[in-house]
Amino acid sequence: MTRLGIRIPREAPPARLVDLARRAERAGLDEVWVVEDCFYAGAIATAATVLAATESIAVGIGVLPTVARNPAIAAMELAALAELHPGRLLPGFGHGVPAWMKQIGAYPSSPLAALDETLTAVRRLLAGERVSMDGRHVRLDDVRLEFPPAVAPPLLVGVRGPKSLAVGGKRADGTILAEPAAPEYVRATREIVGEEHTIVTYNWFALDEDADRARVRVRKDLVAALTPSTEPHLRPLPFGGELLDLMRAGRTDELRDEWIDRLTISGPLERCAAAVDALHEAGSESVVLLPVLDEPFEDAISAAGELVRRR
Repeated sequence: MTRLGIRIPREAPPARLVDLARRAERAGLDEVWVVEDCFYAGAIATAATVLAATESIAVGIGVLPTVARNPAIAAMELAALAELHPGRLLPGFGHGVPAWMKQIGAYPSSPLAALDETLTAVRRLLAGERVSMDGRHVRLDDVRLEFPPAVAPPLLVGVRGPKSLAVGGKRADGTILAEPAAPEYVRATREIVGEEHTIVTYNWFALDEDADRARVRVRKDLVAALTPSTEPHLRPLPFGGELLDLMRAGRTDELRDEWIDRLTISGPLERCAAAVDALHEAGSESVVLLPVLDEPFEDAISAAGELVRRR
């Protein structure tokens, strides 16, 4: 059965994390995800807080920039969380937004090499191995964790392009597909990463028995997400070419209703459930709901609970 999760937006102040995470757990959701974007709250700290404040819900990190931490330090932090909360941690790594990584002086000469080497080093360290590496980005000299976790957490990768997806397919256990992640994009990703690979999908969420009102609610956030970096998400769609042309012409205000329906989980309960089923059938093992940003997050959690009960 598809796992259902919800993502706490980066805009939520840290003081609200505990209440929101506990609400998500009480609603019956399988996962709650935290974000690491510059310069909001750090994901290791927020994930640790959420894990400690809840009992059983899995906590995902989407995503840690590979270049923001030394991989040995990242492995130390993840090992502690995995040992303290076995089976509940879902850490993700990604390239990091280039502008932000340049802003902090951490942009690598080769993002692909940084991703490959970081995933390799962290995986081996979490497995309790003694690691020496002299790569383009990662340099470790006889490093071994004193407290490797009894059960290493799965490593996920949040990337978009085919070359990065291919690295993730070789080095990670799963892939996080950023919003919008339609079934066609899931299938295209599966062809790159292989069958033995978990796929997590993010999509904007608005449960509303009035379908037109639901589209209005998600439109703004969906349009904001349609940037040049989302082209890989859109090319596999039957209307992908037309949508990309509109984006290049700056005419995203002309999105058709059926496109919004395909690129979000929105509308009446049955249609939202069908959208989740379609993603599962395409190969997504975990569907993560993204609440509309200018609406109360508590309402989104309650709506997600309705979807859980429907399931």
